[in-house]
Amino acid sequence: MQQQSEQRHGPSSTSVKLAFASIGVVFGDIGTSPLYAMREALHPVVAAGGDLRTAVLGVASLLIWALILIVTLKYVVFLMRADNRGEGGILSLVVLVETLLRKKGGFVLALGIIGAAFFFGDAMITPAMSVLSAVEGLKVVHPGFGPYVVPLTLAILITLFLFQYLGTSGVASLFAPITFVWFLTVGTMGVFHIFDDLEIFLAFNPAYGFSMLVEQPGLALLVFGGVFLAVTGGEALYADMGHFGAKPIRIAWLSVVFPGLILNYLGQGAFIISHPESVENPFFLMVQGWLVIPLVILATSVTVIASQAVITGAFSIAQQAMSLGLFPRMGITHTSETEQGQIYVGQINWMLLVGVVILVLVFQSSSNLAAAYGIAVNTSMVVDSILAAIFFWKSRILPRFLVMPAIALIFAIEAVFLAANGLKLDDGGYMPVLLGATIILLMVTWMRGRQALTEKLKKESVELVPLLESLERRRPTRVAGAAVFLQTDPLYAPSALMHNLKHNRVLHDRLVFITAETTSEPRIESEERVIVKQLPLGAWLVEARFGYMEQPDVPKALRACAPYGLEIDPRQASYFLGRRVIRMSARSALPYWQQRLFIMMANQSSRAIEFFRIPPDRVVELGMQMSV
Repeated sequence: MQQQSEQRHGPSSTSVKLAFASIGVVFGDIGTSPLYAMREALHPVVAAGGDLRTAVLGVASLLIWALILIVTLKYVVFLMRADNRGEGGILSLVVLVETLLRKKGGFVLALGIIGAAFFFGDAMITPAMSVLSAVEGLKVVHPGFGPYVVPLTLAILITLFLFQYLGTSGVASLFAPITFVWFLTVGTMGVFHIFDDLEIFLAFNPAYGFSMLVEQPGLALLVFGGVFLAVTGGEALYADMGHFGAKPIRIAWLSVVFPGLILNYLGQGAFIISHPESVENPFFLMVQGWLVIPLVILATSVTVIASQAVITGAFSIAQQAMSLGLFPRMGITHTSETEQGQIYVGQINWMLLVGVVILVLVFQSSSNLAAAYGIAVNTSMVVDSILAAIFFWKSRILPRFLVMPAIALIFAIEAVFLAANGLKLDDGGYMPVLLGATIILLMVTWMRGRQALTEKLKKESVELVPLLESLERRRPTRVAGAAVFLQTDPLYAPSALMHNLKHNRVLHDRLVFITAETTSEPRIESEERVIVKQLPLGAWLVEARFGYMEQPDVPKALRACAPYGLEIDPRQASYFLGRRVIRMSARSALPYWQQRLFIMMANQSSRAIEFFRIPPDRVVELGMQMSV
């Protein structure tokens, strides 16, 4: 009986532990929204001289129902069911939808590119917005701290990015306790001030929010732009599902995060109604005296944690984009020996740092930056909704008559939010649009350039099996040892083999041709890692399979070949790689400017040695020139 009881309660206790851990990673971004969401939503009303009490009830109602419909219903109830073997996120959803439609590329991939591109825009804006809004609490302590807000914010952010290469394993254990204390604090602050005006509970009636939209649509759109800030970070619940699982994230959201946020927004609303002068910065003015300083320190700590979560998410999206052929190869460093999701991508890190510093210097305050914040996340959320509609219609894992009207309603609400955020374009909203458009251009250029190179290589290549058969009839000189040739297509002979035969006129005793394929699954089981075939001339063909969440590892794939009769020591083999120097061509399908951009990206691409984890002292590189 005792053993049965342990088995029954074991998974539950594991889920609770994972739920607690997820609080420090998943909910940092959405958890810091009380710092600015209510304030920014009420700014247009104050500027227009509207009735503050009516506006507070309307805004509080919109905040509550945005959290219920967009975060709880869309992400927690619906999208967490759209997992690819436990993994979530926009690119996982793209792969799922492509699998259901049995068609790759086209409209679905275009949506994925847009969503992923704007995620990188969000990854720049979130750290700047969050840390600025927390450090601005110092001005509540004393107005004389005002000139130090921007320099202190820059110091915190630059330090955060400089130490990314060390990983977060050493301090990640502190993330959950600090963030948990934060949600307890904001919830307690809300409970304490709800009694300032109990009429705030009327905000649970959605009619207050809806009436604002109907009676003053122009003003309501401006208010909606601020309200949307309350749900930024909601997409992290789905994106981080692979790290913690759907059940723990649901537990954390429903038991800790959602109640804490709702209580704080109700408390802020009641506090503003009873103290109208606090509308300029209601969150920090809810506490008085010496309590402001520890609150500023706690808020800054949580915003740093939130920024860390977004940065880590950007590294993960970049890795997936590389695996799916949307980005050039970049150097990936694994910062933890136990957690395979803990990675560092240097080029992405420095790109984000430059963007964050520019944003802080240009906008100077969180109120100014609020104009830019929201558009990037809003765009990604709209893409999620479109892909979710296709997924649930095709998969039928939920009744269509229930899920489709709900998704249509959510899409309509997000479209209104997008229109509201669109009004901010002149005030700084152009920044995320510009960032997103730039990344889309880079992705499309990389895809088109790779496609042009692949087509040209196929025209100029020789089929591998007929070549080996002809070499059996006229055997070249053989030397002792094993040679491993990387190839992009198992049908054709790699260029490194052709150049080796042309210039050296020798072959090793053991020839291994290996391709690294990225699959639609996030990870591949070890027994499914390789497919091994024998070829003429005693050669071997190895088709190595890696999930889109994994980094290709050629030595690991070679070790997996032993059960199939191919026993090879990856540390003793010679690896022959083709190194291409790409030139421009007047006959290319790509315009002149796009050829230059593609060549620049190719030159910045990480070398195959690092990307495929090949021992550098065992590599022979053979160069070749080709045009796009």
